[in-house]
Amino acid sequence: MRDKPIYGGGKSPLTAVFTSLGMMLCCGATLFAQQKSTAADIVAKPPAIAVQEHEYVVGESDVLRINVWKEPEISQSSIAVRPDGMISMPLVGVVKVSGMTPSEIQDMLTNKLQRFIGKSEVTVTVVEVRSKSVYLTGEVGKPGVYPLVANMNVVQLVIKGGGLTPYAHKRSVTVLRNSNGSPEKIKVDLAKVLRGDAPEQNVELLPGDTVVVP
Repeated sequence: MRDKPIYGGGKSPLTAVFTSLGMMLCCGATLFAQQKSTAADIVAKPPAIAVQEHEYVVGESDVLRINVWKEPEISQSSIAVRPDGMISMPLVGVVKVSGMTPSEIQDMLTNKLQRFIGKSEVTVTVVEVRSKSVYLTGEVGKPGVYPLVANMNVVQLVIKGGGLTPYAHKRSVTVLRNSNGSPEKIKVDLAKVLRGDAPEQNVELLPGDTVVVP
């Protein structure tokens, strides 16, 4: 009578090792494919980009909403910052707000109103950004003008613009910039950037920049 094998299922140790290796390679290939798909979909499926309003610095032509609690006659539903950086409000008069954050403007207006109406609660909101914009054109889902409310790089702008079209030449993206009155062209190989091979090419955008995706 032949002895029964001592290994489960009748498999030899060598067979068990190859089976385990095969399963590990299969899992690794699946994980790699998922990671590759995720990198490719970063443009096709734009994530929400949260921007904290306190990070934004108000500039000329921006539109603000100023609410003074229980004081509708003083509150301003929509007030544009003048080219000189000033706004005008009842009781407060003309004050400069350009170069300040919304929270700084709130504190300043609260202090100025205190001698007229006592302790007040002031809320300042940026309704529309007009002073800082970047431009996106070419083979993207939504070309147009985008407010620069916080730090933004080329990839983030492309994401906000709906991602690349199937005809986009990712290796030939250009950032057009005006540097001290002189035009400048910055080449961006977006294919390398998305692979993580050239992070230095993912340029931080400045107000007035135009990103061209051929």
